[in-house]
Amino acid sequence: MTASRIRAALGGALILSMAAVGLLPVTASAAASVTASAAASASAPTVVSTDKGAVRGAVSRGVERFVGIPYAASPAGSLRWKPPRPAARWTGVREATAFGNPCPVLPSGNGPRSETEDCLDINVWRPAGVRAGARLPVHVFIHGGGLTNGSGAQNDESKLVRETGVVGVSLNYRLGVFGFLGLPALTEEGGESGNYGFMDQQAALRWVQHNIAAFGGNPAAVTIDGESAGGWSVCGHLVSPGSRGLFARAVIQSGSCPSEPQAEAEAAGTAFAHQAGCDGTDQAAVLGCLRSASAGSLLDASRTFSAAFADGTPTFPVNVREAVDSGRFARVPLVVGANRDEGRTFAQGYIGAGKEAYLAFVQGVAGDRADEVLARYPWPEASDAYTAAYLVGAIMTDSGLIGGIGGCGQRSLVRTFERYTPTYSYEFGHRTGPGLTQITGYVWGAGHAAELAYIWPSFDNGTPIAPLFNADERRLAREMTQYWGAFTKTGRPHVARQSAWPAYNGKGLTLSLRAGGRSVLIDDDQVSAEHQCSLWDTMTVAHVS
Repeated sequence: MTASRIRAALGGALILSMAAVGLLPVTASAAASVTASAAASASAPTVVSTDKGAVRGAVSRGVERFVGIPYAASPAGSLRWKPPRPAARWTGVREATAFGNPCPVLPSGNGPRSETEDCLDINVWRPAGVRAGARLPVHVFIHGGGLTNGSGAQNDESKLVRETGVVGVSLNYRLGVFGFLGLPALTEEGGESGNYGFMDQQAALRWVQHNIAAFGGNPAAVTIDGESAGGWSVCGHLVSPGSRGLFARAVIQSGSCPSEPQAEAEAAGTAFAHQAGCDGTDQAAVLGCLRSASAGSLLDASRTFSAAFADGTPTFPVNVREAVDSGRFARVPLVVGANRDEGRTFAQGYIGAGKEAYLAFVQGVAGDRADEVLARYPWPEASDAYTAAYLVGAIMTDSGLIGGIGGCGQRSLVRTFERYTPTYSYEFGHRTGPGLTQITGYVWGAGHAAELAYIWPSFDNGTPIAPLFNADERRLAREMTQYWGAFTKTGRPHVARQSAWPAYNGKGLTLSLRAGGRSVLIDDDQVSAEHQCSLWDTMTVAHVS
């Protein structure tokens, strides 16, 4: 069954849930805007010279930050839907104390609407007092949001930097139709189309190679890390020829390795052009119409646009997952993980739904094998307002329905990677945390994105998360930060006086991250059983993204 047919079968509840957590845009007023980290103190760190000019940051609680630094030119006007161009030089000292503009996005839980195309900025954090030549390991985070929303401001690296002594980096990249529009005229013009946002990420990683030493970082010890669509991006960098040599290790959090053929990207782009009022057989005229349109009108026309990487292109010569399966990727040390209940974040739209809606969902996913799925996920005799959401969430998790994220898809991905390179597997297994937002009576479990606030307390989905942690959860936050810092430093997530985390290779062991110092190793048989992989490994499910 195709993804579009599954969307039709699942109805509006899934779409609304995905919008609420940022994988799709929402049309109503957005949640509160993403806030910057705590106000910096009056004292400023030493000015740093980049290849385009000098920047002055700010210092707070032992961390110096330099944010809103352009790494590429504004991709507006004639540069819309072209590979990123170098940023202009500036004279004097540029203030780098406030995050730059988010790239154009519709409002979502990941932030408010933005129409500003001048958005290709990068952010750097370092321990206070560190100077050029320190050669500290570098952690680069790529934000999620379904390739349609989010920004580098959501994942303030201060906590990771303060507690582990690495240099932290986050970045913006073009999103939605601005970053991932495929179109025949664009392919003819540039040799490919649909991968502009990914090219932005590559430009940002090249900026790191050229400039991070000036901030005290080591360009030979860069770890790239991404969650959700950021995880998709990390897998893309493992495969893309243009990303080789830009990093030394990688982390995929709740991600997978999707891409689609160039022709499919062009078909989706042609449909979008129609939505935007740019029709016709003259492809050059269609492109001209789109380039002359306002950012706001393009956003308004893009509410149903689904962003993806285009393969069969110079950026991705082959399908990304096929490349991984055949070992054609950068064989660097990896951390690959997902959350125990990924689907509960997406299933909240089924709160209040009854048995009939649940049965329709299963039929839409499984078709003529629906009875087999219902035998594993039966409707109970006693139900309540949350029953459908919990069952739908379990199926979404275990099947990898949402973008191939979690469950048996995650297990398959880890088992593939470990054949070729040192791989460390985790499952975020803390199931009683605060969730992304407060919904009376709803247990989020270890839902999608639930782990982010433990390492990046700046992350929220419109309401604060980290301030709600109890003592056990604060301990888990410290431990996860230490694991991520250790991997960034050494390529191994080994931390003294914390639960051992051996490589998956040859042992099939996954670290289940749990609150209160109770993280524990689970084996492949346990992972397979808890996600019903004996069923899902025999089925082909079209992923919705």
